Amino acid sequence: MRHKEIFLLAALLLFTFSGCSPSEELSQEELDALTLQGVEEMVSKTVSRPYNGEDFIPGKIGGTWNDVLQEDPKSFNLIIAERDSATSGVVSAMLDYLADYDPVKREWKPRAASFEIKTGEGADKLDVIYTLRDDLYWTWYGSDRKIKVTSDDIIFWYNEIEGDEAFNSSGYNGQFLLMNDGSVAHIDIEKIDERRFVFHFPRIVAEPILTTNQTVKPRMGYEDAKKAHGAGGVQDIFGINTNPREIPSMGKWHLTEYTAGQRLVYKRNPNYWEQDGNGVSVPYFEEEIIRFVKDENTQFLLFKEGKIESYYSRPEDLDELVQKQSTGFTVFNNEGSESGSFWTFNQNPKNQDKAFYEWFTKKEFRQAMSCLLNRDRIITQVYRGLAVAKLRFFPKANHFYNEDIELEYTYSPEIAVQLLSSIGIKQDSSGVMKDEKGRTIEFNLAIRSDSTIMNDIASIIRDDLERVGIKANIRVIEFQKMVEQLTRTFDWESLIMGLSGGNIFPTQGSNVWPSGGNLHMWHPLQESPATDWEARVDYLYNEGSYTVDDAKAKTYWDEYQRILLEQCPVIYLVGQRSFAGLQNRWDMTNVYFDNLNGFESTHIFLK
Repeated sequence: MRHKEIFLLAALLLFTFSGCSPSEELSQEELDALTLQGVEEMVSKTVSRPYNGEDFIPGKIGGTWNDVLQEDPKSFNLIIAERDSATSGVVSAMLDYLADYDPVKREWKPRAASFEIKTGEGADKLDVIYTLRDDLYWTWYGSDRKIKVTSDDIIFWYNEIEGDEAFNSSGYNGQFLLMNDGSVAHIDIEKIDERRFVFHFPRIVAEPILTTNQTVKPRMGYEDAKKAHGAGGVQDIFGINTNPREIPSMGKWHLTEYTAGQRLVYKRNPNYWEQDGNGVSVPYFEEEIIRFVKDENTQFLLFKEGKIESYYSRPEDLDELVQKQSTGFTVFNNEGSESGSFWTFNQNPKNQDKAFYEWFTKKEFRQAMSCLLNRDRIITQVYRGLAVAKLRFFPKANHFYNEDIELEYTYSPEIAVQLLSSIGIKQDSSGVMKDEKGRTIEFNLAIRSDSTIMNDIASIIRDDLERVGIKANIRVIEFQKMVEQLTRTFDWESLIMGLSGGNIFPTQGSNVWPSGGNLHMWHPLQESPATDWEARVDYLYNEGSYTVDDAKAKTYWDEYQRILLEQCPVIYLVGQRSFAGLQNRWDMTNVYFDNLNGFESTHIFLK
């Protein structure tokens, strides 16, 4: 199952839960009790249905799934999809992964391919052999054309796209391993036959399937474009003006229609390999119609009117959503996200002539910012108690989660002031924080424009910083602009964002946590570690990645977590409990909702 990252952010009032008015004088203990009581009452009116490995029952074909997206895709190109979430969401419906991870059983299972792991006798080497299913085809809607998915598709993308530095692909760094002698070696891929291929690892690693698992993508179109026009030519094909019916699919859906700013339409792929016990391919509904609706209030209205099938609730909508279940829908709850948004600071030396660079590169400054982050206030005012502070680096689902390793720098303005003072930042006579050079401590805080709650969180941060004399200027920007700033221009100061995945595996984020990663946000693409602590993190990441023995690996991953929580390159906020509504016209036997698998509706069908 795919892990869906859901950011449910918005402002709301605490007193919605109770009959008390804000004018009543309540102690903090009474306030906390009321919040807890409200949370328990709210959750009791919703359905808890986590997925525990149950088999899906066969369904029936029919119906239309109506949904919304906030943004149009920028392209239908798979390279562009790596940097644009809207594009990725659209094209991923036409693809599938080689393998999948079952977080319940904590084991890998085949999807588009089966796999076998072999280690060399007496040698520190490892091979992963994949065998593609024999019923995988590239097909086009309204056409009888069918082309087999082959090993050549996988090998082309691994070698010619992800393996080519010109594309700056997120998969590039993951193809290299640090050897015992300090050299770097490549994970090579080799074709065995039309269905089989093998990854040759120059040394044994702990999670070889995680390292090699990837989306099956077509070489057709992309291969010819690269031969003719290089990297630029590849990125020019399958643009936004492409007829959707020209896009090959081996996934659940064919994209059949796209009208900019209005909608896109998918039709189910009857050739998709995954079938139920009756030999019927999933999904069961015939088509999916997605409208582009940026406004979150409009999305909620469409759900209440029965015009879209599901709705992930913002906190301020939850009361009304739960109370109106009798009008034709059911509300599900889960325990809370395994991942969370974080606050981070630009330490890229490209900005070393800026005052903020001098501040941000001092760990005491970052620690002080963590001490000024009032998570309890965010939980109470923004999430109405339906969240918990995220104080640990690894989530509970991670095999190396350690509850004893916790962030030390929690909310304490007094400690924050002491930390700042230790690096020469102090309040002047009017209460304004200034550094040793007399410069006022002021910086920008960027947030995504498509999330209303982010603005409320940023406002709380700005308010708490202002209390000690620091000025944060909130900057609302488009997500794509934020991605460009992080990966190309590097002209940002501080920002709040999130990453999918949640570190369920310790080695997740090979392009984020090692210093050479292209999404090592605070200072990406380092030729060598810029700081001693980053060098140590690189070492621990690599040693942990290569250590199969859990007891030995634990020593690496424990230190790894402690350093990242001590240095505060990113400061996690909270993990929110999620609620989702589903229209009652759908049979809910195959529907599940939890914090690991997200909203599992792949086998849903009409009543």
